[in-house]
Amino acid sequence: MKTALTRLVGVEHPVVQTGMGWVAGPRLVAASAQAGGLGILASATMTYEELEKAIAETKSRTDKPFGVNLRSDAVDAGQRIDLLIREKIRVASFARAPKADLIKKLKDAGTLVIPSVGAVRHAEKVAAWGADAVIAQGGEAGGHTGSVATTLLIPSVVDAIDIPVIAAGGFFDGRGLAAALSYGAAGIAMGTRFLLTKESTVPDEVKQLYLSKGLDGTVVTKRVDGVPHRVLKTELVEKLEKSGRVSSLLHAIRNAAKFKKLSGLSWSSMAREGWSMRGDMSLAQVVMAANTPMLLRAGLVEGRTDAGVLAAGQVVGKLDDLPACADVIVRTVAEAERILAELGQPGLVQPSSEQAVKRAR
Repeated sequence: MKTALTRLVGVEHPVVQTGMGWVAGPRLVAASAQAGGLGILASATMTYEELEKAIAETKSRTDKPFGVNLRSDAVDAGQRIDLLIREKIRVASFARAPKADLIKKLKDAGTLVIPSVGAVRHAEKVAAWGADAVIAQGGEAGGHTGSVATTLLIPSVVDAIDIPVIAAGGFFDGRGLAAALSYGAAGIAMGTRFLLTKESTVPDEVKQLYLSKGLDGTVVTKRVDGVPHRVLKTELVEKLEKSGRVSSLLHAIRNAAKFKKLSGLSWSSMAREGWSMRGDMSLAQVVMAANTPMLLRAGLVEGRTDAGVLAAGQVVGKLDDLPACADVIVRTVAEAERILAELGQPGLVQPSSEQAVKRAR
C-alpha cells in the first residue's frame, strides 16, 4: 500500500506509532519500524543523555527509518535537534509546533518535520512554515486533545493544506485506515493500540486495567494540568475532579516534590515549566502542569494506578488483546486493502493531493 506518507518517509505501510511519553521507548519503536510502520521515540520524558542512549538502542534493534518526538519549547531543544541531525534521524515530530527557523534547520539537514495539530489554523501555520506533513489529531485521542471530532478534522485539514495529512484519534484497525484514506489522509497514527501490545513496556497489570474499560472508560479532564487531557477513569482522576482548591493544591505539591526528586530538576525550573502553560489556570493547576510527567510515570512505568494518570484514547473500549506490533500493522493494512478492494479501489492508494505526490517524490 503506497501513499504520500510511505513515499515521503520511506516506510512500507502508512501506519504511525505515536511518541507516547514513558511508553514509546526503543523496544516499541524498533518493533513498529521493523514491521514496516513509522515508530516514533518519545523524548519529552527523557534527559538528553537518555535520549542519546535510546536512539543508539533503537538503531541497534532496527535499520529501518524511525522518528523522535521533541518539545520545541524545551530548554535544550537546540541541542536535541543537533543530535537528531547528527544521528540522521528520519523524522522529527512535535506536539507543540516548532518555529520556522527550527523547521528550516531540520529540513536543510534532511530530517523530515511532522508536527501534530488539532485545528485547521494550526495545520495551515506549520505548512506555511515548511513542515513536510502533519498529524491531525481529533478529540477521540488520548492525552492532551482538542474538541473537534476526527471525522470533521481530517477532511477539513486535507482541504486546507497541500502536504500529507496523517489521521489520528480513534484509530485501531483496518476499517479506520480505509476510512482515513477515503477522507484524503495519507495514513493513520495510533497511540493506545500500540500501548496495548506485547512490546509495550507498560506493566501487565496496567494493560489489563486498560483492557477492562468500555467505550465510556475515559474522561476528558482539566484537573490534571489545566488543559483538556483524555485519561482513563480511575479513582485518582475521580478524586481530582471532585477535589476543592486546597486539596488539589496539596496533592499537586506532593506530586511536584516526587517529580523533583525523580528528575533532578530545581524548584525554579519546575515553576517555569508550569508557568509557561498557565493561561487561566489556578495555582494548583500550574503546579500540576509542572509535574504531569510524574503522574504519568507513576501509572505507565511504576504501575501505580492509585497514584498515577493513565492517558488513553476512546478506542480503549474496542480493544481486548495484546498483539505484537507486527500483527497490529499487518492486519490493519490487510483489512484496509480488503475493504478498499471491495469498494473498487484496489492497488495504489491515491495520496491526498497532487502537491503531496510531488513533495513525496
